[in-house]
Amino acid sequence: MSAYTPGTLDRDKLFAARLHAVRVRPYLASALFALYVVESRRVPTMGVDRYWRCYVSPAFVDRTPVEDLAGVWVHEVSHLLRDHHSRSDRFARRHGLIDPAERLRMNIAADCEINDDIFGAGLARPDGAVTPESLGLPDGELMEDYLRQFRLGPHTQDIAWLDCGSGADGSHREWELGPDHANGLSKQERDAVRFRVAQGIIGRPGDTPEGWKRWAEEVFHPPQPWRNLLGAAIRSAVCSAGAGEDYRYGRPARRSAGVPGVVLASLRRTPPRVAVLIDTSGSVSDTELGSALLEMAAIVRAVGGRRDLVTVVSCDAAARIVHPLCRAEGIPLLGGGGTDLRTGITKALRTQPGPDALVILTDGQTPWPTRRPPCRTVVGLFRRQCTTSWRESDPDYTPDPPPAWARVVDIG
Repeated sequence: MSAYTPGTLDRDKLFAARLHAVRVRPYLASALFALYVVESRRVPTMGVDRYWRCYVSPAFVDRTPVEDLAGVWVHEVSHLLRDHHSRSDRFARRHGLIDPAERLRMNIAADCEINDDIFGAGLARPDGAVTPESLGLPDGELMEDYLRQFRLGPHTQDIAWLDCGSGADGSHREWELGPDHANGLSKQERDAVRFRVAQGIIGRPGDTPEGWKRWAEEVFHPPQPWRNLLGAAIRSAVCSAGAGEDYRYGRPARRSAGVPGVVLASLRRTPPRVAVLIDTSGSVSDTELGSALLEMAAIVRAVGGRRDLVTVVSCDAAARIVHPLCRAEGIPLLGGGGTDLRTGITKALRTQPGPDALVILTDGQTPWPTRRPPCRTVVGLFRRQCTTSWRESDPDYTPDPPPAWARVVDIG
């Protein structure tokens, strides 16, 4: 072992702590060894930037036991694996946060997300580690959730020193090297590290904390923003050219001035109307029916909050009564039999005034019309674990996919 000189970084001690972290958290090994160490006397303790450089204070390493340093290693690499820098940037843009103090609040919230379950089982909790319990917050939530639940104040004064670097809150520090300097990981390399860690967790979950299991599942199967997709598809349908447009005499066309004695109708846009067809056949679960009702929120937002512009039809093999959404709490979802949504589509299109967009929420086990409806059509398809379906008389039955003229959104 090389001799240690006070004032210089004791790399032997630092790397011994990393090795201890790998022994007790083997699924983080590839991430821990991917960090590039940068000695810095300007960083308070240890911090990371978004390019996977780890800045280390020699004085901090000198005064901190190896077991505690192992916990700091795991804490800092957790910020990078959970993409806290990008998530903080998105949160700041969405809420218009430009005050530097807000970045401290994001660092604290990110620490709460990490520290509620990573310590113990051979990994010591470093002194001063911020936990949700210390702020009176519940465990097991995400950084964004914690940001909505607390503000800076007297109860956070003792942690004002906290600085895990831009890797925790997205704000560049003066002591960081920046994107153009060497020894940083590219985006592809960072994604590869995350994938390897997630692969290790899913392959051998063991006693991995629930927070890490949830993270690994999302890395392998990133959640599709289907609510946003559904809302966007409906907005596109109701705002498209021709939707809700008709010629009316309520306000004469300006061209009438050029035709004396003749009143010309003008093209006016009326609020778009949406018909929602809900599949209530026996193959649709109660959970999916409940999800269908919840999706009404995205539909209502797409028409500017006007629930009176939305009508609902429940259908299995026969269409039920059309209900206005303004009485959503009283809409009966009747059915339970076989599936043929063609009757429901016909009934929905016959409502007066006719819909400008048709939304169909179904599991897809239905025959589809051969002709395209006269309005834009969006199909919300309940996602299933398997790609094949069933029919009592034919176990090998596979339903036809929605037709090409419909915009399809998978509902998780």
